[in-house]
Amino acid sequence: MDKIKSYKNVNRTNTSATFGISKMEEIYIKRKGILDTPHRHDFYTILLINSAKGKHIIDFNEHLIEGNELFFLAPGQVHQLIEEEESNGFSIVFSEDFLLENNIPYEFIEDINLFNNEGNSSSLKINREEKEKLNRYSLEMFNLQKDKSYLHLQAIGSLLKLFLISCNNLCTLNHNTATNSNSNFTTIKDFKNLINEHYKSWHQTSDYAKKLNISPDHLNRIIKAHSGKTAKELIQNRILIASKRLLYFTNLSTKEIAFELGFSEPSNFSSFFKKLSSFTPSDFREKKQD
Repeated sequence: MDKIKSYKNVNRTNTSATFGISKMEEIYIKRKGILDTPHRHDFYTILLINSAKGKHIIDFNEHLIEGNELFFLAPGQVHQLIEEEESNGFSIVFSEDFLLENNIPYEFIEDINLFNNEGNSSSLKINREEKEKLNRYSLEMFNLQKDKSYLHLQAIGSLLKLFLISCNNLCTLNHNTATNSNSNFTTIKDFKNLINEHYKSWHQTSDYAKKLNISPDHLNRIIKAHSGKTAKELIQNRILIASKRLLYFTNLSTKEIAFELGFSEPSNFSSFFKKLSSFTPSDFREKKQD
C-alpha cells in the first residue's frame, strides 16, 4: 500500500486555484516546528531558496540546502524539506491548467534541464545577480496574488513565464555534464523529442521504440527508471495537454480535435480524455468558460 501522502490541489482551501506562491519563512512559522513529512504533489513546485540550513530529500536522495539555489519538482515526485532553522525564499506551485490558461509553452516544463522527475534531481545553484532577478519576479507574483488586482492571474502567468525562461537559460548554461555520461540520457532526450514531433499520429510505445531501434520493453524500463512513469503514460500526457489546449484556445469541435490528434473515432478521444482527466471534453470546455 502506498503510504506517501499526496496533495492533489494547489490550495487546500480553494480547490479551484491553479497557482500559489508563499514565503518560506511564513510556512516555517505556520508549521510551528512540526517536521515536514514525505509527500508528493499532483502539481509543479519550485523552491527558490535564498538562505537555509537543513536538507531536502527528493525521491529518497538527500541534498544539503544552504541557500542561493533552486529546486524543481515535477508532479509525482516524493520529497521532504527538513529545516534546522527558518528558511528564507519562495515556494511556487502551479498546475498544468495554469500553464494552459496562460499559454506557457509545454517545452519549458518538459525540458530535461528543469523538472527532471527523476531520483538524481539536484539543485540549481545561482549567483547574486540571478537570485535578485528571480526574487523580483517572485515578490511581484506574491504581491499580485495577495492584492488580487484586475487581471492579476494573467499578470502572474506572464511573470511565471519570465521566471521559467530565466531558469531554463540558467539550466542550459549550468547543466551538469555528468548527466550526459548516463548511457540512457540520449534515448530519453530523443524519446521526448519524438513525442513532441509525432504525438498526433504515434500513440503506441512500439512506434517510438521502432524509431529508436530498441524494444518497447527496453524503452519502458529506461523511461520508468527516469521518470517513474511508463513510456505510454508520457505519450498520453502529451496528447492530453494538446487536447486541453485545443479545447481551451480554439473553437474546434470535439470531433475535429479528435481527428487533429489522430483518433480514428471521436468516441475514442472522448473516452481517452475522460479516463485521464475525469472530465468529458465538453465538460472541460464548459468548466473553463465559467
